[in-house]
Amino acid sequence: MTRVTDAPSPGACRICGGVVEEFLDLGRQPLSDRFLEPDESGEEFFYRLAVVQCRACTMVQLAEEVPRHLMFHADYPYHSSGSSVMREHFAGVAQSFLATELTGADPFIVEMGCNDGIMLGAIQEAGVRHLGFEPSAGVAGVARSKGVRVRTDFFEEATAREVRAAEGPADVIYTANTMCHIPYLDSVLRGADALLGPNGVFVFEDPYLGDIVTKTSFDQIYDEHFYLFSAGSVQAMADRFGFELVDVERLPVHGGEVRYTLARRGVRTPTPAVARLFAEERDQKLTCLATLRAFAANVWKIREDLVALLERLRAEGHRVVGYGATAKSATVTNFCGIGPELVSFVCDTTPDKQNRLTPGRHIPVRSAAAFSDPYPDYALLFAWNHAEEIMAKEQEFQQSGGRWIRYVPQVHVT
Repeated sequence: MTRVTDAPSPGACRICGGVVEEFLDLGRQPLSDRFLEPDESGEEFFYRLAVVQCRACTMVQLAEEVPRHLMFHADYPYHSSGSSVMREHFAGVAQSFLATELTGADPFIVEMGCNDGIMLGAIQEAGVRHLGFEPSAGVAGVARSKGVRVRTDFFEEATAREVRAAEGPADVIYTANTMCHIPYLDSVLRGADALLGPNGVFVFEDPYLGDIVTKTSFDQIYDEHFYLFSAGSVQAMADRFGFELVDVERLPVHGGEVRYTLARRGVRTPTPAVARLFAEERDQKLTCLATLRAFAANVWKIREDLVALLERLRAEGHRVVGYGATAKSATVTNFCGIGPELVSFVCDTTPDKQNRLTPGRHIPVRSAAAFSDPYPDYALLFAWNHAEEIMAKEQEFQQSGGRWIRYVPQVHVT
């Protein structure tokens, strides 16, 4: 039976303080990147993963905040450089900045959440002054090994002011897949205001609410993704801190993102792309609560169809494994109740996840080599946002008779 939450959530919008209304409850969820040792004892941290929308500024956000130190720590397992698609993407980002924004005398760029230095490495090689903020010591160390200057800290108003005092104003503040992680964006935007030069830009790219709703990619909702941005909600947020949305760019990475460019109000003329995206959102009725409730109903339909398919395959004696121990797969397995009785194991290329158990449902994680030893009958594609790259790599699986199970935009087998 389809279930959609109708009761408004208590609390207030983290951006404007307005009243929020809940439209989707994905249940009790663990930390999405907390992969357990097989013999690990102790209780896992769980929280209620529910999604609300502000009635005033339309910002979509989680109802409950997970403490940041539990998510971003020395053992944080995600490395941006693990994907060839993302290496190419960030190389392009660096070259774009070098050609457009970092052309003056002694330009300075700051990246918030620089991870393993995948973007700043190219900036460093070009000899441009830079600084990365990265609170997770492990990946910060990898970035330093590439020659990238890194501060192992969170970007917020106080740390931004310290950098401004020591380094001077920044021409660019950039961040990818990080802004949506941070509930306290008021401090981040005040920090950006303090650190940016008069003509500087604040550029960030994150999963786009429009793509999530259109594709029913509900697994983009997990502990680290506190906000789901739209152009309209970003403009409302920017306006509160003296910024203006001056450019947007649709991106194909991570299942659909938008790159937003903010500048001080009145300094730059917004590009036509901004007006076009505003118009698309109006036509889609993206921020209407009825649209979000329809999305929630579709999420429950995927849950019902996916569980029914996996249970049928088990009854028929088929072997199913998961492909990609992604953070977002925790939402799918825990919301749908998928454990090792339905999916034997999940294969992944990340060494830090291998020989561990997935969060909450405790499915074993094995190396990528286990996928073909022997090939399963079916593979549940958790890393669907890298489907093209994976399909090209795993052609032999399909040639051997294997079939892929996908659940975005609906459950289907290919």
